[in-house]
Amino acid sequence: MQKLNFYIGTILNPQNDQVCDFIPQGLLVTHKIGKGYVIKDLLPLKEGLLRYQKFMNKKNTTDFGHSLIMPGFFDMHFHWVQDDVRMMPKDSLLEWLEKYTFPTEAKFKNKTYALKKAQVFFKTLTEEGTIGGAIYSSIHEHALNYAIKKALGHFVVGNVLMNMNSPLELTQTEEESLELTKKLMKKHQQKFCFTPRFAITTTPRVMKKGAKLSDKHKCFKQTHLSETPQEIDFVISLYKKITGFEKVKSYTDIYQKTGMLGKRSLMGHGIHLSKKELLTLSKTQTALIHCPTSNAPLSEKGLGSGLFDLQKVEKYKVRWALGSDIGGGPFLSMFDVMRSFVHQHQKTGVKEATYVKALYRSTLAGAEILGIQKTSGNLNPGKEASFLVVPFSFRRIPTNPELFLKRLIDQHRKNREDYSKLVEMVYLKGDRVYFHKV
Repeated sequence: MQKLNFYIGTILNPQNDQVCDFIPQGLLVTHKIGKGYVIKDLLPLKEGLLRYQKFMNKKNTTDFGHSLIMPGFFDMHFHWVQDDVRMMPKDSLLEWLEKYTFPTEAKFKNKTYALKKAQVFFKTLTEEGTIGGAIYSSIHEHALNYAIKKALGHFVVGNVLMNMNSPLELTQTEEESLELTKKLMKKHQQKFCFTPRFAITTTPRVMKKGAKLSDKHKCFKQTHLSETPQEIDFVISLYKKITGFEKVKSYTDIYQKTGMLGKRSLMGHGIHLSKKELLTLSKTQTALIHCPTSNAPLSEKGLGSGLFDLQKVEKYKVRWALGSDIGGGPFLSMFDVMRSFVHQHQKTGVKEATYVKALYRSTLAGAEILGIQKTSGNLNPGKEASFLVVPFSFRRIPTNPELFLKRLIDQHRKNREDYSKLVEMVYLKGDRVYFHKV
C-alpha cells in the first residue's frame, strides 16, 4: 500500500479565470512518489471518509479545521534586491531608479551583504506563501547564485544586464554581460533567466546575442516593457539614434528586433501598449506580467504608472499573470496583489476582474507560463503536494469561491501589512517548510 497522508480543511483549487473548485469541508489526499508527495485525491470530506477512513489514523491525518487549503503562489515579476526600497518615495519611475534603486543594488557587490540579504528575503518569501515565479537579481554573479540556492520552489532567476545609461558602479561592458550570461546559463541551465534590465540600459547587441543563446538552451527571457509614457518616449528617442533601429515605431518593436519576444519571454508591466503591439505579443506568445500594486497611484504606495488594459490584453489573447514587482510594489504578499488587481479594475468598471481570476493568475497561470502546469500550480491529482494553510475567523462560510475570497482578502484592505500574516503553513512536495501559529 502506498504511503498516504490526509489533510482536512476548506479547499480552494483554481482551474481557470472563471472556475475554482470550492469544497467547504474537504479532504486532500497525498501519496509518496520518489522523494516527495503527490496529490492523489481531492474531494468532499464525507465522500473522502467513505473511501479512505480505513487508511486514516492519528499519524497520517492532519485536521486544519476550517482553515483554508490552497495552492502556493507564483509571483511572476519581482526584484529580490529591491526589498529595501519598497517604501521609498516614488514620484516617477526613472527618478526612483536613479535616486534609490540603483544605489541599493550597488550594495550587493559585497558578498557578505548579499548573502545576509538572501537569507532573510527568501525566508520571508516562503512565509508569504510564494513558491514559484520569476526573479530579477542585481548585476552580480554571486547575488544570483545566492538567490537560486535560497529560493524554495519553482523559480527562474536572472542577473540584470546594464551596458549603457547606467551608474558607473552598475555598468558592465558588453563582453562582461555576454560572458557572464554564458557562464550562468551553463551552471544553472533552465533555472537561469536572461534578463536585460530594459531597453534603456541594455545594448541591442547584448540583447540579440543573449536572446539567441537563451533560445538555444531553452531558458526564459525577461525584461520591462512600456511601464510609463516617460520611459517609452525616452526609449524611442534613444533607439532612433542607434544603427538599425532608426525607423522603430514602438517599444515592442525593439524587443522583436532583438529576439526578446517568444513563448519563454516575460514582459513586466505592459501598461501603455497599442493594438499593433498587443497583436505582436499575442502572435509571438509572449507573456505580460501585470503588477497592480507597483503601478497603483502614489497614494497607494505605487509608482503611479497607470492601469493595465485588462480588456484589451484579453481581447487580443495575450498570455498574462500577476506579479508583486518588489520593490516598485510595496508588499510581498500576493494576497495584496490580488486585492489591488480587483480593486483597481473594478473601480473603473471592469467586472471581469474577479477574485477567482486573481487567484488563478497568481497560481496556475504562472505555472502555465513557466511550462510546469503538469506538476504544479494547483491541487489537481497527479501534481506536487505543494500548498498553503490559511486560517480564517468567519464562522459562516460563503457559498461560492468568489464570495469566500472577497471576505478573506477584503478584511485586511485597510491594513495591508496584515496580508503578510495570513499564511500559517507552507508545504512543498508534502514537506512542511514553514509553520507559524497565526
